[in-house]
Amino acid sequence: MHFVDAKGILTANGGRCGMNIYRGCTHGCIYCDSRSKCYQFTHPFEDIEVKQNAPELLRKALRSKRKKCMIGTGAMSDPYMHCEEKLMLTRKCLEIILENGFGAAIQTKSDLILRDIDLLDEINRSAKCVVQMTLTTYDDDLCAKLEPNVCNTKRRIEVLEKMQERNIPTVVWMTPILPFINDTVENISAILGECVRTGVKGIIDFGMGLTLRDGDREYYYAALDKIFPGMKERYIKAYGNAYELPSPNAKELLRLFRNTCSSNGIMYKPDECFAYMQDLPDKYTQMSIFDLGN
Repeated sequence: MHFVDAKGILTANGGRCGMNIYRGCTHGCIYCDSRSKCYQFTHPFEDIEVKQNAPELLRKALRSKRKKCMIGTGAMSDPYMHCEEKLMLTRKCLEIILENGFGAAIQTKSDLILRDIDLLDEINRSAKCVVQMTLTTYDDDLCAKLEPNVCNTKRRIEVLEKMQERNIPTVVWMTPILPFINDTVENISAILGECVRTGVKGIIDFGMGLTLRDGDREYYYAALDKIFPGMKERYIKAYGNAYELPSPNAKELLRLFRNTCSSNGIMYKPDECFAYMQDLPDKYTQMSIFDLGN
C-alpha cells in the first residue's frame, strides 16, 4: 500500500459521475479485468494506491456542482477492500455525499459495507443509495477458488438481505460467468433464486461469458493452471486470443436469466439498470437531511 495526493477524484462519462478512491485490489479474483495492461498500472496490482486526499477533493467537487446527481464508486477498484477497514476513506466520502445532498451507487464484493449501513440508510432517505453486489458463483468452495480474499457468496447474500431490511435498493452483477467453470443451469438458477428472494431491483449480465485482455488474460490462465489443470488448454482451443469468451451454454442461460427476471419484475437490460442507478429524482434533491424525522 502506498499513498498519493491525487489531482482530481470525480470523473464524468456518458452522464455518469464516478470516483475511485483506491487503485488496485487485494480480493484476488482470478478474472479481474482491472489487471489489464490498458489501465496502465505503474505499480503491482496488490500494492494499493491510496488517494489520501480523496475526501477533500470530493468535498470541493460536490460544492462546485450546480445539480445534484448520483456518485458511483467501485467500477475499477472495490471501495471496501481490506485497507478500508482502517483508512475509512470510503466512509468519509459517503459522509460528504450525505452532507451535500447527493446520491450514491456503490459496487462491492465485501461485507465490510455493512459497517456503513446506517450511513447508507441516511443517504437513501435524504437522496438515493443503490448498493451493487457481485454474485458469480453460488457454491462457496468454488467461490473461494475464484474470489479467494473476500467474503463468500452466502455472506454477500446476507448483505443483500440487510439492505432489503432497510429498503436500500440493490443491483446484482452476475458477471463474469466463466466458460466450463460456473456456466451451469444449477449455478445461475441458484443465484437468480436468491436475487428474487432478496428483492433486488436489477441484475446485470453481459451475455453469460468472460472478457480477457492483455495482462488480465495471462493472470487468468496462470490461475487456471493452478486451480484447474488442463483448463487453460481448453480455453485456448475454444477461444484463441479472443476478447469475448461466451459460454457454450449462453443461449440456455440467457433464456433462464431473462425469463426469471421478467416474471419477477427485475430489471435485466444493462442500459435500464445503469439508467436506474444514475437517476436521482428531483423530489429527493429538494429534501434536507434535517427533514427526515418529520
